[in-house]
Amino acid sequence: MDVLSIGSFQRDEKGNVFDAHSSSVLIRTDVRTIVVDTSTPYMRPALKTSFKQIGVFPKDVDTVVLTHSHQDHAGNNDMFENADILVHPDEHGLVEGSKSLEADMKLAQGVKVMHTPGHTAGSVSVFVCADKKYAIVGDAIPKYGNYERMVPPAINIDERAAMESIKLITKYADVIIPGHDPPFVTNR
Repeated sequence: MDVLSIGSFQRDEKGNVFDAHSSSVLIRTDVRTIVVDTSTPYMRPALKTSFKQIGVFPKDVDTVVLTHSHQDHAGNNDMFENADILVHPDEHGLVEGSKSLEADMKLAQGVKVMHTPGHTAGSVSVFVCADKKYAIVGDAIPKYGNYERMVPPAINIDERAAMESIKLITKYADVIIPGHDPPFVTNR
């Protein structure tokens, strides 16, 4: 597993998000080469550099999982011409060319997609069991502060579902890769 880019966002003086780029993660298994979230066109040079350094090419990616359909997580889908782009059924139709995935779908040995609603109805996280248990969570936990204070994302459609998703993620993960911050180790 490799973090291709680390997400970030900025808020204006009123607290509105105006500059958002998601994290993007590469997962290589015996049967699949997976990217979780493709970030924004602004992050395309960073993604290309990461791929070059790792020795994998975007054409080698056969699966893209979008944690949700917001553009800051899906802006480089066109880089992955050979990949199926998978979204939760609640997000299907919101991303051109995407296919619905099954809730709680196993993608490969040790790689499972889990429904983690709250930010959006169709938000998902990818749980990876490798040397540690990793959770790539998109905006289910957008920033480290959401985990630290155990508060839902400021932008959510269901605060209660968002908190249940945070609990599910933190119960599983040793390391969380949030949507808009560097990866961090949990203290569970």
